[in-house]
This record gives sequence, structure tokens and C-alpha cells, in this order.
Amino acid sequence: MTPALLARLRTTEGTRALAAAITVTSDDPLAAASALRSRGVDPELAAAALTQVGLRRRAAGKFGPAAGEMFFTRAGLEQATRAVVADRRAARLAAAGVGVMADLGCGLGSDALAAARAGIRVYAVEADPLTAEMAAANAAVAGLADRIRVDCADATSVPVEDYDAVFADPARRREGRGRVFDPRSYSPPWDFVTGLAGRVPRTVLKLAPGIGHELLPPGAEGEWVSVGGDLVEAAFWCGPLAEVARRATVLRPGGADQDEPAQLTGSGVERAPVGTVGRFLYDPDPAVVRAHLVAEFAATVGGRLADPEIAYVYADEPAETPFGRRLEVTDVLPFSLKRLRAVLRDRGVGRLEIRKRGSALEPERLRRDLRLSGPEAASLVLTRVAGAPTSLLCRPL
Repeated sequence: MTPALLARLRTTEGTRALAAAITVTSDDPLAAASALRSRGVDPELAAAALTQVGLRRRAAGKFGPAAGEMFFTRAGLEQATRAVVADRRAARLAAAGVGVMADLGCGLGSDALAAARAGIRVYAVEADPLTAEMAAANAAVAGLADRIRVDCADATSVPVEDYDAVFADPARRREGRGRVFDPRSYSPPWDFVTGLAGRVPRTVLKLAPGIGHELLPPGAEGEWVSVGGDLVEAAFWCGPLAEVARRATVLRPGGADQDEPAQLTGSGVERAPVGTVGRFLYDPDPAVVRAHLVAEFAATVGGRLADPEIAYVYADEPAETPFGRRLEVTDVLPFSLKRLRAVLRDRGVGRLEIRKRGSALEPERLRRDLRLSGPEAASLVLTRVAGAPTSLLCRPL
């Protein structure tokens, strides 16, 4: 895809090609392209239309129905903020009085679109020419072009002091290298990103969820966000935007509580009490674990750890919580493949969910070795209890 080809997709000719691509049912790329060419679509436009339709279908999980008119690249879609997350961030910025914001590394424009929907005017910059053109196109199809200006520019050249707030989402992918995990390899450079808060106090950094806590700027809030049980990002809220030290935000799109995220806050330094395995095991949401809020979570369910290094929480009484999954423990067994196989065989377990923390065992290899057979289902948790390898047989609740 090139900017020129994107421009063609936005013409009447391109709109027709996209509409035709939606009706193609073949999963074979060559057959699909041939079907479009038989309708008079030239090969270059046919390939671009089929690619966009495929990406739009994948993007529906992040953007909902709006994805059907947006433009994407594969890499841009992977890093794009989910709409539900971007909208909540934009609402928080608007509530803090942000009227105009610089979006550095805007990608396909997800966060810029959310900010504009919240009433914030956005100056967005993106270093990649095609991605910048797509961000501008996405603003136009959303009817927000009057609130979002997109330039193809180096983020380090933006006079950020001219804006109420800065949002930065540094690129974490490199062509030919895939995902980048070392912040020193981010673009724009990490020292520039971390220096933003010193220039514009109201700064928000969107980062990979595995970012180290030691990189959190002094006085900033670290927020880890999960959607439907998937950990999707970390956000560092700087200056007056910081409200707490650590926050885990758990979103459940499609549920009855989808408009009210569950949020757990704390300092992230307390230690949960350690004791014995209880009747109930709680597997904390990954946002809780990454935010280092397991001790705070344990307090909400009256729970404890069975090993000080393993983030499974145990309790004797059940408690409803949005911050983790609850299982009922039926058996506590020192790990032994032979004994475990015998117990599962005696109970007729043929369907087994396997979870693990603190175990080097490979679940799929273990599943094969167990030679499961029978009509019953169970959950198996591989973990450590007081340092010892342990198998917990459970019933999901």
C-alpha cells in the first residue's frame, strides 16, 4: 500500500472496489483477486481492496462497527488502542480540563479520534507517510476532520509546550524485526518520551504492558488495562493527571457492566499474608498482577497466598469479584504425573483446563502424557505451595 493507492481507495472507484471485495467469499487470495478483476477492478486496486476488507474484519473487535469504514495497515492495527480504552482515556483527559492535545505517534488515529469525540482538539503527528494519511482519512470518515489535524512529521520536532496536554504512543515495532521490547529501541527515543512530562506536566504515555515499574516517572500513576481478560496496555499518567500510585483497570466489553470499569488502586508495595491453600482459588486478572496489586486484591476477598512468590490467592469463603476468576479447590496433590493420571482416570475426566504459575511444565505436553478419557470436565492448576510443586484439581465457578 502507498499513499497514492490509499487515495484511489477513497475515490468513487475505490469505494466500489471495497464494496465488491466485501462480497468475495473465497479464502484463496488468488481466486479472490481474480473474482474482483472479473468485475473490472484492476489488479492493484483489487489487492488493496481485499487487504482492507480483511483488516476491517479483524479490526471489528477493537473498533466495532466503525471499523467498516476505517483504513488500516497490519502493524498499525496491532498497535492501535481499542476504542473502549481510548474513549475512557479521552474522557479522563477532558474531565481534567484538556482542551487541545498533541498526539505524538498517532498511528492510525484511535486515540486522536477518541479525544476529538470527547471535545478535545488534537494535533496529531506520525512519522510514517502512509500511516499519517490513513489517520487523516480515518478522521474524515468519522466526521472529525475539523477537530483533528494530522501531519507527517518527526515527533521530536513538535513544540509540545503549545498544548494543554501531550499523549505519546511510541512505536514498538520495527520493519523486519517485529515487536520491540526494549524501551531504548522505541521511536521516538525513550529519553525524549520520558522528558515530555518535564515540558508539559499533563502528559500521558501509552506503553507495552510489560514495561518495568522502575521506569515509571517519579510521582506518576501507572495504570495497567485489561479488556475481556487480555492485558492490552500500560499508561503512565504524569503531573496533575496522576491520581494514585498504581491502578488496575478491568474492562468487560459486552457485559452488563461494560460502561463501568472495575478499578483497583494502591501503592503496589504491600505484601499479602501467606498461609494454606483454601477452599477457593482466585486467579487475579493480568492487569492486577502487572500493576503489582495482588496484595490489595487479596484483601478484597479476604484471601492469602500459599507461596509468597506466586500470584494465586486462596480463601475459605467465596466472594464475588471483577478482578479475578474463582475456582473451587477439590484436591491438593504434590505433583506426580502417575498419581495425577490415576485421579483423573478414576473421575472420568476427559476435558481438562490447565493453568499454571510457578511451574516449568508445558500444559500441552502434560495433557498428552495424562491420556485423558471420559465425559467429565475439570480444571488443573500447576503451581507451588510453600515452594513445593503442587497440583490443584478444581471446579470452575
